[in-house]
Amino acid sequence: MERPAWAPQGIDISVPSVSRMYDFYLGGSHNFEVDRDAARKAMEFMPGLPKIMQANRAFMRRAVRYALGEGITQFLDIGSGIPTFGNVHEVAHAIDPQAKVAYVDHDPVAVAHSQAVLDGNDRAVIAAADLRRPEEIRDNPEINKLLDLDRPVALLLVAVLHFIEDSDDPHTAVAELRDMLAPGSLLVITHASYEGIPLTQEEAGGTVGVYKNIRNPLVMRSRDEVTRFFDGYRLVEPGLVSMPLWRPDTPVVTENEDPFAFSGFAGVGRKA
Repeated sequence: MERPAWAPQGIDISVPSVSRMYDFYLGGSHNFEVDRDAARKAMEFMPGLPKIMQANRAFMRRAVRYALGEGITQFLDIGSGIPTFGNVHEVAHAIDPQAKVAYVDHDPVAVAHSQAVLDGNDRAVIAAADLRRPEEIRDNPEINKLLDLDRPVALLLVAVLHFIEDSDDPHTAVAELRDMLAPGSLLVITHASYEGIPLTQEEAGGTVGVYKNIRNPLVMRSRDEVTRFFDGYRLVEPGLVSMPLWRPDTPVVTENEDPFAFSGFAGVGRKA
């Protein structure tokens, strides 16, 4: 397999990457045949996966604009993946060129590609750290140089918590991150769930199996389990809802939308 110029040395490009699969679903070019194979297998069970990812990105962009409208100009995006078109810093800088964005990912592919994309941008950085170890994020010099954690921050955990198993205690990790943030900070979450998917749990389980086989288990959580991540925050209207229903730019006509867009949950909370 030929290694493209953008693929960092030392990365095993024979193993599928969740970041590159996501890039493929969104129509990006930073993926390999091994990623496309795994993504196509997942889509055999859940053909609406690209639609889910598009709804996820559209929600993220609305949440960033909401944060800026609330006067928050600092963003901490954990599990940021490969920065495909319309990422946080592009959305934020289109509204406020002074906004600051710190991306965090533990996937070396995502980190290396982000470094290339952000080269020369003094208002956005990428840090290699793991959500399961919040102290790595808190103590990261690049993040601390860019963001002032004594002022409100929008913390984005978009399509990442469902890759953390219960045995790694994601609720405690999210609580530790909350304790790092100033009052008035926002928490932005999307999360996969069997709720809302226009398939039986058994059918959707095939996709879960694909992710398990590539050693990146996809953990489907209930509404109550996702709501728990907002402990210590007050959910802003309209609360925890399907992604297209969170403060849509135009009224949502459900019957005109792809039913897969309504899979899982999205919400924004404000720290008291």
